[in-house]
Amino acid sequence: MSENDVQLFPTTVLGAGAWGTALAIAIARNDHPVILWGRDASQLAAMRQSRSNERYLPGIVFPESLVIADDFEQAVSVAKHVLVSVPSIAFSETLIALKPLLAENVPLSWATKGLTPDTGRFLSDTAHDILGDSHPLAIITGPSFAAEVAKGLPTAITVASADNQFNQALASALHSPNLRAYNSNDLLGAQIGGTVKNVLAISAGISDGLGFGANARAALITRGMAEILRLAASLGARSETMIGLSGIGDLILTCTDDQSRNRQLGLAIGRGLTVEQAVAEVGKTVEGMYAAREVLKRAQQAQIEMPIVEQVCKILFEGYDPRTSVQELLCRQQKAESGLLNQQ
Repeated sequence: MSENDVQLFPTTVLGAGAWGTALAIAIARNDHPVILWGRDASQLAAMRQSRSNERYLPGIVFPESLVIADDFEQAVSVAKHVLVSVPSIAFSETLIALKPLLAENVPLSWATKGLTPDTGRFLSDTAHDILGDSHPLAIITGPSFAAEVAKGLPTAITVASADNQFNQALASALHSPNLRAYNSNDLLGAQIGGTVKNVLAISAGISDGLGFGANARAALITRGMAEILRLAASLGARSETMIGLSGIGDLILTCTDDQSRNRQLGLAIGRGLTVEQAVAEVGKTVEGMYAAREVLKRAQQAQIEMPIVEQVCKILFEGYDPRTSVQELLCRQQKAESGLLNQQ
């Protein structure tokens, strides 16, 4: 795709949840035409009438250039760029549905963080499998809560793509005085950071829910970062991506702020709720739940240890008591801190 061929508007955003709506608002605030589609017809009707998404982003008025669409086929067929913002469990299904409607060479981006369920494949691999090689791909990631982006609070994000022209065009479409969009061509690394941090945020929430304090949280974030770095190195991603916005930036945000659904889940488990009760209390998709097993499989295939991720899996899926898991982490063999990438 050459620079002259990059035509991103209208952009169609698939997914009218908090993050999809916030990104649609961000692009539309730059006076670009945006079409926002969602599955819930009644919600779309309410959004069209109120010119806001009161379910997820109450009080945020849509820019004039943002249009609500309930016709999926039309929304996709007229798009010059499609931005997918759906849970990872719906990612493949969404791409399969849009494939016959997507015009040739129309680029696709996504704001979904996770792996393809049951396969452990990165979403970029799944997108290639479904759409082929003719559509440039990008991910929008980094430390960002939807409500703060929608309110226009200062935020920095990463746009990662192997296609430099699409990368720059998408970053420019999002960039504004309050939303700084950085470029990266490490698509793999950006996906690793955005996936593993959700699992680690569950662990941080559990620790805080147990009342273990700031010291324990800082240790989990730091040692969790070591696990991310080891996985990234084993898969060929760049370490500098992991210490950027899509790595350590997103990890810090998700582990420390209660807006994070993954942290909310951990807090509830740490307070003594069962996993099922905690999921019900959060009441929204918790991506770390879907990613945990797949990340652990990836680590095992690469023959590296990710002890924090392993303990999160035991708590979520094997009925482990959180305090037992903490003891197992604390009782690991003492070792030097140097050589984080090679430590087991």
